[in-house]
Parts: sequence; structure tokens; C-alpha cells
Amino acid sequence: MAKMKKKELGKGLQALLSNLEEEEVKDEVQGPDEVDDAEDRLIFTIPISSIEANPGQPRTDFDDDAIKELAQSIQTYGLIQPITIRKLSSNHYQIISGERRFRAAQSIGMERVPAYVRVANDTELLEMALVENIQREDLNPLEISLTYQRLIEECQITHEELSDRIGKNRSTITNYIRLLKLPPEIQKGLKQKQLSMGHARALLSLEHIDEILYVYHKISSEQLSVRATEKLIRDLHKPKPPTTAQTEEVRDPEIVKIEDKLSELFGADVKVTSRDGMKGEIKIKFETPNHLDEILELLDQ
Repeated sequence: MAKMKKKELGKGLQALLSNLEEEEVKDEVQGPDEVDDAEDRLIFTIPISSIEANPGQPRTDFDDDAIKELAQSIQTYGLIQPITIRKLSSNHYQIISGERRFRAAQSIGMERVPAYVRVANDTELLEMALVENIQREDLNPLEISLTYQRLIEECQITHEELSDRIGKNRSTITNYIRLLKLPPEIQKGLKQKQLSMGHARALLSLEHIDEILYVYHKISSEQLSVRATEKLIRDLHKPKPPTTAQTEEVRDPEIVKIEDKLSELFGADVKVTSRDGMKGEIKIKFETPNHLDEILELLDQ
């Protein structure tokens, strides 16, 4: 049987189902009752004991309480959404997507689960698993950034190609990958959802590690919003007002005397500055055009 033409990996279930070879799974189907839909030969019920998790699973944290809730739902209504797996060998499969559903079904003792079975090499498996994961809404920013990095490095995908495949702006992808430059302490905070992507973007505007950690600790201790964090960073970069010692200028007494004499002569404020004791300038302040004419007349004299 000829293979179906491979489609470019994109978004949604259709992409996960492309490149399926039905002949690869027919030996697992013992009767028509094992096909969930007689008209849809893509879905098969597979023994749980024949399925293993993907060791390259990009998602590393699974909420135990969420899995228990999902297990209770499956026990009541059944596993409505099939998992997606690939066939490794006879009676041996590996999960592409749906590990939470697989774990929940396994926890309540289900013997078989409905599954889409498709053929994929290791690179395709990783790419599909990664793309499927980043389309989830419950990933933390660090998981997303690690996923983007793995897609680019391990699957040899450019930023532009990744942008096209997942429907995200290239700048968004770049911003997520930049999170991996943050100190480990802050990466841990992102993973534990102690700060948001907005907080992280604000921290990335800082160049020095001590400033980054200072602002991060302020966020944690004072529960700062993103807007408050941005204001804190702006305040850090504001020029500090000079101290009294800095504002007090040590003036040469002779220069001061000259200023006093010229001020008396012109009836105006006069500022004399001298550089290196050699060069300098004189500034005469006038208040009105008539005042300027008077100063000019005195200079003519």
C-alpha cells in the first residue's frame, strides 16, 4: 500500500495525523469492536501495556491534582480524546502527544486506550511532540522557551521556519529564548510561576546581574505587578541628583572679583569661566532689548 504524502508539520490535529500508515497497525486490530469508528480507520484501541512515554517529552512537570481530576472524568465519561502514538515495533508504541491522558487512564487501571497511530522517525517524533506541547495553554514561560530552543537546535529549524509552523511572531520566539539567559534563580521562579513573562521581559532590559537579582527579589517580596516592575527599573536608571558637595563649586577669588566688577559696569549678571587658567569665556545676561543696547554701547566705549 502506498504511503500517504508527508505534509509539512503545522498546527492542529490534522498535522499530527499526517503521514499515517494504516498497515502498520492492522496487526493490532483483532476485530471490528476494537476500532472506535468503523468509518475512521485512523483510531485504534491499543493496550496500555504496549505504550511507553516519550523519553524526549518536552513537558517535565505534571500536576498530580490535575491528573487525578482528569482520571475521574475519564472514569465517568471515558477517554474522549485519543492519544497520538508511533509504532516502534510489534506491540510496542511510544507517545507523541497526550501523556497526561495516558497517565490518567493508567492510574485508574484502563487496559486499552483509543489512539491515533502514525509512523515517525526520532526527529519527526521530537518535532511533533514539541509543537504539540507549545500549543498548550498551561505551559510556563520557561517550558515554552526550552521547547523553542530544542526545536531550533535539535530539529535544525530556523527562527523564521519556527515562526511559520507555530503561527507566532519571530520576535515572540526570540523573546522566549532570551529567557534562558536569565540567572537560574529567576528561571526557577518562571518555572514555578512566581513571575510572569511580562516580569521576565522587564528583567531582560537590565544588563547587570546584581540589578536583575535586586529587582527579582523586589518582585517576589512585594508582589510587584509588571507595571510596578517597569517603573522600578526606570527609577534605577534615572540620573541621581548631585550631592551638596558636588553642587558647591570652588571659585577662584580673582574670577569672582572680575564678575562683580563687570556686573556693576553693565548692570547685568556676568559669568566668567576659565579653563586651564588660560582660555575662558564671559557670559553677560540681559533682560530686555533696551538692556542689550545699553550693554553694547558700553562695549563700544
